[in-house]
Amino acid sequence: MKDRPILLLATAQTLIWACLYYSFPALLLHWEQALGWSRADLTAAITLAVFVSAICSPLYGRLIDAGKGAVMMTAAAILGGCCLLLLTQVEYRWQFYLAWGVIGICMAGSLYEPCFALITRARGEHAKRAIVMVTLVAGFAGTISFPVAHSMAVTFGWRSAVTLFGLTAILVVAPIMWFGASAVERDGNARRIADIYPATTQRSFLYSPVFWCLAIGFGLTALMHGIALHHLLPILDERSIHPEVAVIAISFIGPMQVAGRLAMIAVERHVSNHGIAISCFVLMAISAVLLMGADATPALLIAFVIFFGGAWGMVSIVRPVIALELLGERQFGAKSGALALVFLAGSGSAPFVGSLVWSWGGYELVLPGLSLLALTGLALYLVAQKSATTS
Repeated sequence: MKDRPILLLATAQTLIWACLYYSFPALLLHWEQALGWSRADLTAAITLAVFVSAICSPLYGRLIDAGKGAVMMTAAAILGGCCLLLLTQVEYRWQFYLAWGVIGICMAGSLYEPCFALITRARGEHAKRAIVMVTLVAGFAGTISFPVAHSMAVTFGWRSAVTLFGLTAILVVAPIMWFGASAVERDGNARRIADIYPATTQRSFLYSPVFWCLAIGFGLTALMHGIALHHLLPILDERSIHPEVAVIAISFIGPMQVAGRLAMIAVERHVSNHGIAISCFVLMAISAVLLMGADATPALLIAFVIFFGGAWGMVSIVRPVIALELLGERQFGAKSGALALVFLAGSGSAPFVGSLVWSWGGYELVLPGLSLLALTGLALYLVAQKSATTS
């Protein structure tokens, strides 16, 4: 990769995702055994972190607009590492929740959302390839986090594993994040945008139907993805899919995300961003239909993994690019942060919403609902596209 700032950001994103996000599922069973708390009590912490992240996203977007993106992302990495170190000292659940609540603040300031907003604001229409490169590298964050966390926890205990993640965030990620983000900001494009639009109403975009259709449309995909992912194992178990087959299937969703991103690179000269966005919604809707018949035809489970994983891999890239096209460059950090609030709210509420619908009608009701969410999201996206074109 010749683009050194993007290589630095890709490395930083890989490690910060491994430290702040994937460390939780990687150590969940170890916490369950060592702390004696229920799985529901433990997972409430990551739900809290996601919701806190959503609430903080608009503020961080405005900091990016103010040219403070590099400082913000570096500080978030350092604070996140400190919280992980403090996590090793917890004895009570409220302390565990407090630590993860603050980590949620750090997630909002250091993960994909601010990174992509920074890149998109700085590079405009040329941002897509850079975002693809970041996600291709950062897609291996879980590959790093899970084996490292497991081996450290088994050998030295979970506290040592968390300490390693905390020190990595502070001593390794923060410097890389600073140099990468600073270099992107120095590209000059972001500052020129600020100079072009010196005076504007801070929240005027919130009155735009284009913004809300786009926010809710992609927010529904986050809800659909979260429900499917968190409930996939029980869905497959209910359909009498062998547990080992189910685990293999879910483990291939990540690689299919990478495959989807590579496919974007292959067709980017022939397919517009609008076409790719439509395909994401359609493929996610189809994937839920495929899952309905996975028990009768195993090939449908394979197709589900390909469609579901591939579509979601493209969503993470096309979302900020489409937002730039439809909403414009002005105050893009603030717009991106507000979009992220809705998106993360959908993602954070997904496990509970899925369980609630399941309690009403079982997974026979959940699965058609997943397709409906994706299709409704598509309809809202098309309305946003049409409104932006005619306005």
